[in-house]
Amino acid sequence: MASVASTYAQAFAAVVLSSRLDIERAKNGLREIASLVGDSADLRRVLENPAVPADQKRKLLDAIVQREGIERHVRNLVAVLIDHRRIQYLDRIVEQFEKELDAQMGFAELQVSSAHTLAPAERLAIETQMAKVTGKNVRAHYGIDASLLGGAVVRVGSTIYDGSVKGQLEKIKEAISS
Repeated sequence: MASVASTYAQAFAAVVLSSRLDIERAKNGLREIASLVGDSADLRRVLENPAVPADQKRKLLDAIVQREGIERHVRNLVAVLIDHRRIQYLDRIVEQFEKELDAQMGFAELQVSSAHTLAPAERLAIETQMAKVTGKNVRAHYGIDASLLGGAVVRVGSTIYDGSVKGQLEKIKEAISS
């Protein structure tokens, strides 16, 4: 349910930004709780079990928050998820929360695939060009895809910019066949 995750993520992003909280601490705290829930089948079973009273779940959450030093606002979000039986959406909420913060702060996430490891100057050129194209600050994540033969493919959201040799060859093939 993307809409459930989006609703909670947007609300939490609004709280974090309007309260001027430390964004990285909020992200890290939320990631930490999601990681603990994801890594522990026992913890996940307890938090998702409707037979366990919500107050007991919140006490368990409070112990985790205290032990890990997680901010009160993050604790409150997770407590709301527990109370509304939405804890199973936590991973998606974390993902949507990070996207929502990026959008509100004017960042665009780039997924860059290239045939080989790009030099720092090449990375800077791609990031500079994509900042111009998107009109936003960019955060790039790089990966290797040897099947591209050369060049790079940049994904920004659902938009793909294909500057690879493989992509150019496919365009030529299509032009010749039509």
